Amino acid sequence: MEYHRITSIEDPLFAKMHRLMQEVFPPEEVLEYSLWKEPLEDPGIRVFVAVHEGEVVGATEYRYYPDFNVAMTDFTIIGRPGLGIGRYLWKNRQTDLHELAAQSGQRLFGMFAEIYDPYLGNDHEFGGVKPMNPYVRREVLSHLGYKVLDLEYVHPSWNNDGEAVEGLNLGFMPEDDSVSELDTRLVTSFLRRYYTVLPNKPEAWNHMVAELEAKDRVALLPI
Repeated sequence: MEYHRITSIEDPLFAKMHRLMQEVFPPEEVLEYSLWKEPLEDPGIRVFVAVHEGEVVGATEYRYYPDFNVAMTDFTIIGRPGLGIGRYLWKNRQTDLHELAAQSGQRLFGMFAEIYDPYLGNDHEFGGVKPMNPYVRREVLSHLGYKVLDLEYVHPSWNNDGEAVEGLNLGFMPEDDSVSELDTRLVTSFLRRYYTVLPNKPEAWNHMVAELEAKDRVALLPI
């Protein structure tokens, strides 16, 4: 298997990756094809695919913020069972992130991720790929060390239509498992930076961020 970085929509593997995204994610979670041009060319956004026998069988997008010393996992796709894709993507991503942190003279503090919560009725089929089942994914993320922030989380739709997407948790995996809370300044600064690309913020998102800003700390809860 090959861990291949995509930096252009002209890369023939990008079309395969985008098709895979459309198969497993709901429409509001998938950025339109042509709008990927600038993100892929951004050196701070890292998009990698797992290539097996010429086909894209998995993908992950993530980024590292040296000023916050945290990472964000945008998505992880396991396209087929039985190939060890999840572990393969995880190990390569962690190696890359630790190298990026070391280049800025730091040790990675942790990584955010938006996690589907099927217990809130957000039970997507994800293209029928069993490893992508949200119940399975939550348990896997829990085993990896992810916790969820103690807040009612929404995020702006990637359709940039001002709609709020519900049914998810904001997760965080601290490198030090003893970390049980986060400074809300880190969380709100990260969220504002992350969603800068979407100018049409829903009121529910603005309200969530304002409530966070009124606090000093937010607890990390078990998944």
